[in-house]
Amino acid sequence: MPTTVVQHDLEAPVVVVGAGAVGLTAAIALARQGRAVTLVGQPGAPRPGRTVALLEGSVDLLRQLDLWPSIAPAAEALRTMRIVDATGSLFAPPPVAFKAEEIGLSAFGYNVDNATLEAALWQAAGTTSGLTLASSAATGFAFKADAADVRLDTGEVLRASLVVAADGRASLARKAAHIGVRTTEHPQRAMTATFAHAAPHGNVSTEFHTREGPFTLVPLPGEGQRRSSLVWVMSPAAARRRRAAGDAAFVRDAERQCARLLGAMTLEGAIGSFPIITQAATALIGPRLVLVGEAAHALPPIGAQGLNLSFRDVAALVRHVAGTPPVADPGNAEILRAFERERRRDVAGRIAAVDLLNGSLLSRGVATDALRGAGLMALGRVAPVRRFLMRHGLAPGTGRSVRPSA
Repeated sequence: MPTTVVQHDLEAPVVVVGAGAVGLTAAIALARQGRAVTLVGQPGAPRPGRTVALLEGSVDLLRQLDLWPSIAPAAEALRTMRIVDATGSLFAPPPVAFKAEEIGLSAFGYNVDNATLEAALWQAAGTTSGLTLASSAATGFAFKADAADVRLDTGEVLRASLVVAADGRASLARKAAHIGVRTTEHPQRAMTATFAHAAPHGNVSTEFHTREGPFTLVPLPGEGQRRSSLVWVMSPAAARRRRAAGDAAFVRDAERQCARLLGAMTLEGAIGSFPIITQAATALIGPRLVLVGEAAHALPPIGAQGLNLSFRDVAALVRHVAGTPPVADPGNAEILRAFERERRRDVAGRIAAVDLLNGSLLSRGVATDALRGAGLMALGRVAPVRRFLMRHGLAPGTGRSVRPSA
């Protein structure tokens, strides 16, 4: 089949590859700067029980892009985050509660169903001027000093000044640019579900730390505050056993694990499951290429860091190519190097922190238990330390420099 090279009329076009929440947000943000942007990808299949806690920085980014009003009605505020040590350690401290009002916020963020979030972003993408939706798949890339080519499964080739790779953990763009990746496969698996329950959640997200990983209940919107999502990290053997036992047994196990914190629970929809890995690209940029989201990094589902870290990638990228007017060449090597310098420390720091906490739960060493218990005790009793951790966890400056065009 003959190929066609498509050169957009507007100067310095951008191609975003990957149409999940990160790719959609990046494409919308860049197009609203007045750029010619093509988004390559299709809506993904719904993932059972998957929700995302959008922390304050991510909500700021969505607000500045005028995307939040369509998402907010389906989101539930997270006003308190509570940690409960359920490891059985001799050094287990009392539960620790973090309240958003302690750092001057009405909420740390908002929990929303993944499918609802992506549907709202798709709707916005369809009405964003300068954004072309290519409902196809990228099959190949050629990265050069002056431009990049993206080959589609239709035979068409898109010429771009910059390719934004938001195409996930197995990123084809990353592989084509010969960027390596460091992957750690943890001896864990996550099961996800959505529940209705008898007692109101009170806008409190509760993370139980167990010997196999966190068990986290996060509020969802619903009448009487009686819906929550669950991410339950456990050993692969436990996940297989619970899968085989069926939905009713899973619900009973969940009620026992949280000591019936929310009363009787009723499963809504299907139960999901995914492996726990940590992954980091060895570089965040290449010639005419920038990696964002899980193409750049993937984390275990602890502390709501995954998608929020990815949205900080988007905010940083948009900030670096912003201007009045926007910079002429968004794929300029100097701009990409500045982006990588900014993001490298944040990504490395979050990965290290999440892996350290996860590893401390899996360890059965007395010294590790004592250190973890002392740390949680300090958080509960020393207000300045607790407030510092809350601010650091939110990264509150995220997205504040995004300047979409009118």
